[in-house]
Amino acid sequence: MNPTNTEHQEHNLSVYKLSPFKKLSEQQSEIKTRIEAFCRRHVKENTPALFVIHGDAGTGKSVVLSSVFHDLQNQSRAGEASDPLFKTSNYLIVNHPEMIKLYKEIAEELPNVRKKDFVRPTTFINQMHKQGERADVVFVDEAHLLLTKSDRYNRFNQDNQLEEILKCSHVVVMVFDQKQVLKLKSYWNEGNVQSYLQRFPNEIVYLTDQFRVRANADVIEWINAFVHKKVLPLPRKQRFDFRIFEDAGELYQTIKERNAVYHLSRLLSTYDYPYALDGNDHYIDEPHFHMRWDRSRPEEKQAWAERPDTIGEVGSVYTIQGFDLNYVGVILGPSVSYDEQTDEIVIHTDKYEDGAAFVKRDDLQDLDAIKEQIILNSINVLMTRGIYGLYLYASDPKLRRKLMS
Repeated sequence: MNPTNTEHQEHNLSVYKLSPFKKLSEQQSEIKTRIEAFCRRHVKENTPALFVIHGDAGTGKSVVLSSVFHDLQNQSRAGEASDPLFKTSNYLIVNHPEMIKLYKEIAEELPNVRKKDFVRPTTFINQMHKQGERADVVFVDEAHLLLTKSDRYNRFNQDNQLEEILKCSHVVVMVFDQKQVLKLKSYWNEGNVQSYLQRFPNEIVYLTDQFRVRANADVIEWINAFVHKKVLPLPRKQRFDFRIFEDAGELYQTIKERNAVYHLSRLLSTYDYPYALDGNDHYIDEPHFHMRWDRSRPEEKQAWAERPDTIGEVGSVYTIQGFDLNYVGVILGPSVSYDEQTDEIVIHTDKYEDGAAFVKRDDLQDLDAIKEQIILNSINVLMTRGIYGLYLYASDPKLRRKLMS
């Protein structure tokens, strides 16, 4: 499926994905109305209240959040004095360093939204504790990335970031997708979320319509089956461009060609090749393929996915989580294999090179199963980035043969 000129021009705008003026679906509009009513109902109460938005990747969770936050800030800074939201102190917490760049870029165009309204979790928690204050309404994008244990690297000294955010807020509105948990130190499951719902006034909604991956249902079914370790027959030929590649170099050439015409096309990989934040370049090597990982550029105003130079890099799950691409190429590295006897995907956690993902935790049981799930979650994130096409290459020969068959 090739986007029309109008479509790809819209999607190539850096703020398009999170624009508060983006037209919402009927389901999204209904949820937006419920969130705003929930905020008005609970914002003056002392007991924290929690609103949870569930939804798979691509169902528009962040779009709804951005739209509601824009409306609340308009009510707070330029609304009617009789409105419970008038002159409220509201924040949008963003744990993803690339995503916060987009939110702040949007703020430059909105009269009642400020860059300082968007903060990282630890920054917000420490600021509220230091000032001895509580915010009124706090939105949390990608709440599945919140820490569930103390972490010296992130300067978080308490036990659970959601717990601390609730202490510092009257109302918390968060989006949560258990299938996007990527690290042991931010490990969540449904039971963890339920424990909070039992303690606070709450409301839960589910976004179900897929807006990113513009494909027939068989493509979504194929991806869902893969992250449950099953390889289904390939989807039927359709406008969505779904391909398997036998050669990583050929895959990259195809992504470059797509990017030259439609832009926002990038190559990604599972975290199966050495990488370190040491200022040096680190490379992914496969037959006929040698390319560096994405470089850490926190000083860059634009997000990685939208910088023209990154067509010469391979992005990771951390680089791309939350973003849309027109076409995505995914390298499935050595940790992802296939067992011909059981006809199932096999995950080798010992080959996964993301050391930060598996920092030891003594409070979790069945760590091997959780590690496997984290890798499968990362594959789910990578495979659900493309709007118009998904291209796959498997490093493992057995898996490559199965996919090519």
